[in-house]
Amino acid sequence: MNNKTIRYLDDGSIELIEKEVTDPGSGEIQIESGACGICSWDIVTAKLGNQMHPMAPPGHEGVGYVTKIGPDVTRFKEGDRVAGGGFANIRNLSSERVHKIPESDLPDEYWIVEPVSCAVTGIDHCNIQPGNRIAVIGCGFMGLLILQGLLHHPLDNLIAIDIVQSRLDLAKKLGVGEVYNTAEVDVQDLTQELKSRDLDVVVDTSGSQPGLDLATDIVKRGGRINLFGWIKGQTATFDPTKWHLGGFTVVNSAPASKLRETFGPAIRLIHKGIIDLNPLVTHTAPLEDYPALMKQILDGDQSYIKGVVTLK
Repeated sequence: MNNKTIRYLDDGSIELIEKEVTDPGSGEIQIESGACGICSWDIVTAKLGNQMHPMAPPGHEGVGYVTKIGPDVTRFKEGDRVAGGGFANIRNLSSERVHKIPESDLPDEYWIVEPVSCAVTGIDHCNIQPGNRIAVIGCGFMGLLILQGLLHHPLDNLIAIDIVQSRLDLAKKLGVGEVYNTAEVDVQDLTQELKSRDLDVVVDTSGSQPGLDLATDIVKRGGRINLFGWIKGQTATFDPTKWHLGGFTVVNSAPASKLRETFGPAIRLIHKGIIDLNPLVTHTAPLEDYPALMKQILDGDQSYIKGVVTLK
């Protein structure tokens, strides 16, 4: 049996390929994939090719259905919907690397669990206390996931900051009461205003040097900068005097920093509707159209928030 998948070439172009798939081995299950999310890592790899270190794997935000059970697997049965896999219509995975999704009418493209698990880690690292004042810099897909989670905490203020108005409009629609577009306001005035607000936590999901600089300038003395976004590349800068005198804590909330197993909580949050991917998934395409969709993303489609490749 062959599976259809992709690989990124050194120039960033996307090649559709086929690979043979054998029966699952001991401890493995075979998954027929339903969908896989497009990560920002995929986008930067397609943009930079082998100048991105490391290059993205062929998808890692998959959801699919168990079609075969290997020896010594007892936790799953054929037909189970699970989180795991990538841009492959069928593949074998260790049963320890997949997570069962409960019975649900929610379509596959709204069960992209892996990024939600990352958002859980980001929220965990906020170290939230009731009455906190929190700002989130960056209202892309991950920022909007984190905002959805934070809206369910007893906060004094929750502020969203971005440079794209449509994303801020969506944040407001989701329930965020205070938003700022740094492309349309005087950033120095905004910085002074927010600095006076004693923000306990600033979550930087932007993955950009300006986002980190803004977080440095608006967090309160002794507060917390939650560095969630990946500034992709080999260098980033900070003002050591501001960091020293500010006395704030800087935490790295990348997936490897997780404080607990996060797939289970992520699945429960999606199942209960606390995290809702429906308004965030803006683009879908079958696997054969993935290269064209990626070109659309790289060309700067302003309506893009999250893309999902359908694989069934």
